[in-house]
Amino acid sequence: MASTRKSHEKHHTLSAEDRKKMSDSTYAFPNERKEPLNDASHVRNAIARFDQVKGVSDSEREQAFKRIKAAAKKDGIDMPETNWKELGKKPHTRNAAHKKAS
Repeated sequence: MASTRKSHEKHHTLSAEDRKKMSDSTYAFPNERKEPLNDASHVRNAIARFDQVKGVSDSEREQAFKRIKAAAKKDGIDMPETNWKELGKKPHTRNAAHKKAS
């Protein structure tokens, strides 16, 4: 199956049909087909939601982390974490909901 990775295209919502066309290797968690890595926006989303993925083993998380890290590098996304256990400890986006109250 051909790669559906789109490094520099604007993010769009993936339809069910879009997801069916994507190869398993396009996902951070290919067995579950969770967290697509088809463009920079989806890579950022996979980073932000990594700790929210349920029903996967630590081994699957390790492999997903490697896929996300590679996709982030390809898309020029700064990802300083060196271990999957570091994801989810701090937000990657500037969001008012994450700011501490003064």
